[in-house]
Amino acid sequence: MTIPTEIGGPAGTGGPAGAVRRPLRELTGLTPLAATTACPDPQHVFGRLRAEHGPVAPVELEPGVHAWLVMGYPEILTVTRQEQLYSCDPSDWSAQHDGSLPADSLLRPMMSPYDNAFFVNGERHRRLRAPIAGGMAEIDQRAMRRAVAALCTDVIGSFAGRGEADLVADYAAIVPVLAVADRFGLDAVESHELQAGLAAMFAWGADAVAARERVMKILADVLAARRAVPSDDLTTYFAEHPNLRDDAEIYDTMVLVLVAANENTMSCIAQTLRLMLTDERFAGRLRGGRLGVDDAIDEVLWRDPPMTNAPARYALRDTELAGQPVRRGDALILGLTAANADPRIHAGGEPWREVGNRAHLSWGAGPHACPAQIPARLIIRTAVETVLHLLPGVRLAVPPEKLESVPSPWGRTPDSIPVRFVPVARQQPGTD
Repeated sequence: MTIPTEIGGPAGTGGPAGAVRRPLRELTGLTPLAATTACPDPQHVFGRLRAEHGPVAPVELEPGVHAWLVMGYPEILTVTRQEQLYSCDPSDWSAQHDGSLPADSLLRPMMSPYDNAFFVNGERHRRLRAPIAGGMAEIDQRAMRRAVAALCTDVIGSFAGRGEADLVADYAAIVPVLAVADRFGLDAVESHELQAGLAAMFAWGADAVAARERVMKILADVLAARRAVPSDDLTTYFAEHPNLRDDAEIYDTMVLVLVAANENTMSCIAQTLRLMLTDERFAGRLRGGRLGVDDAIDEVLWRDPPMTNAPARYALRDTELAGQPVRRGDALILGLTAANADPRIHAGGEPWREVGNRAHLSWGAGPHACPAQIPARLIIRTAVETVLHLLPGVRLAVPPEKLESVPSPWGRTPDSIPVRFVPVARQQPGTD
């Protein structure tokens, strides 16, 4: 894989010869960002955008709300590494101030300011990120794998006797938050309450506010308990960390870890299960084939990562990226799936065919790269392996082409993965 040293020259050189470079606000007739996810093959859409605009293309997030879609591997490295030029704080987005973002915009959950490490820059980001990175590094991976395998077994036991299940709703949507809640020291009842509360919060329905209150109550209770009796868990680690200066910062950090783990890890579990069950190279593994779970995870992270398009960076001053005139306040969406297949850096074709290649951008890059890559991969691998081990003869209950994605401009998470298998009675504690 070769990364070009030149990522953009004078205006007009980042795309097709003669292309007109106009400010984002002046452009019309743009491709909706959702067109890159609501399609059978995102690379076809990305290829068309590259042909028209180069590695940085104007897109429409919602009617009247525009952004730059960064599809180039080196361009994403530039944007994610230059904090002095590209901010993570949505307060720096012009749409937050010029009236172009409707009050009921569906972009607000992902592109509104929040006071946590994900949405701040510079020294404040480094201060708030340090407890997360430190807490992830403190995790005993062997103990965590045993705990995750046990909870996966328990979740599977709730439907194993039916002989059928939806591996998204019944499994992938539940396991990640339970795994992280366990690391926070929550018991089984609290973990399931937390999972239900987070699901309601991010469904953005009428009960979202009440759900947030329930989640904060659970976190407040466990924080108070750990202050009274410290333990070897993330709650105690955050409570005692000098970088977190008050309860609000502790709560915000806990919620950030839970949300990031839940959404992205859930998507990767679902995508990996889909691949294992639909692609003969991996489905063969169930019958002694050569490619296994780690190979499937790597392919998913290259080809269909949890976030097809990741929000966002915001230009702090007028600049130029791959020949495009980026203006102060413009939003830049990180096209991770597009960048992973950037033809300029893959001389040998599809990178996901290169077994063991993990140079993808699916964990992000720069100061905001995911600090939980190791525990996240552990959860994903354990969740997938446990399904394949405990559900005899597991197979799709519908043709592969019937599997659909959750409608979203940000990703292509399977909406459901209906499967059938040989029913298995739930084992009682102490039985073989």
